[in-house]
Amino acid sequence: MIAISLLAIALTTLFGSQSQSVSLGGTVKFNTQAPLLAQLKLAEISTSAENPSSDSGDFGDQFPGYQWRIEAEDANLETSEILSKLTDTLQRLTLTVSWGDDHYVYQVQSYLPKNRAF
Repeated sequence: MIAISLLAIALTTLFGSQSQSVSLGGTVKFNTQAPLLAQLKLAEISTSAENPSSDSGDFGDQFPGYQWRIEAEDANLETSEILSKLTDTLQRLTLTVSWGDDHYVYQVQSYLPKNRAF
């Protein structure tokens, strides 16, 4: 009876730590892949001849469950007189990569010139 009680306590602890390991594994996976996917999407946008607009989508079958959303707006750089001169020429992009119904979210901001010509 004592042996069965000890075994039950040990198994409960073991299953609890296993559950936590699986959860941490998902977090690590997202924290590794999301910045790389964000860089990929920003590179795609910055090499496009068109000015980006607010849009959303996913990363296809290669990365199931990962979605992206981009918000484009005029840059607001009024923190200094020198930077405020760039406000009319730059566009601020906010890119959000999410996974698992927005349970995990990674967000990055970037600035691109308006009216790019390639």
